[in-house]
Amino acid sequence: MIRAVLRYSGTGLATWRRTTAARRGHPAPAPLPSHWHSHDKQATDEEFDACWVTYFNKPDIDAWELRKGMTTLIEYDLIPELKIRDAALRACRRLNNLTSAIRILEAVKEKSGHHKDIYRYVIQELRPTLAELGISTPEEIGLDIL
Repeated sequence: MIRAVLRYSGTGLATWRRTTAARRGHPAPAPLPSHWHSHDKQATDEEFDACWVTYFNKPDIDAWELRKGMTTLIEYDLIPELKIRDAALRACRRLNNLTSAIRILEAVKEKSGHHKDIYRYVIQELRPTLAELGISTPEEIGLDIL
């Protein structure tokens, strides 16, 4: 009995979310690119990157999908590639969401851990995109001293 409840609770919750979102006039969230099961074939690095770039380049992405995508991506044991971070920052600009853009940079800094060179390299590589989009780094606006 309990196994059946646990088995069906996930699908019931997903259905409830879709119908609730549709009633409120919001589009249903798209499934996130990920490896759903351990027995599925593993994607190559290029396929993984392309999937996330496509996700963030969706023209109708909303703030919730952006945050959910970044949360899922940050949960992986990696620092996202430049093209993924670039696509995420451009999605922030399309949504006019500066706070999410700064949180992306803060997440990269946190994922770098005690390797300060990695974060400096990331900022150096993202500098043209940041300048083009008018996004300041957390250090430029004083968030590193808090």
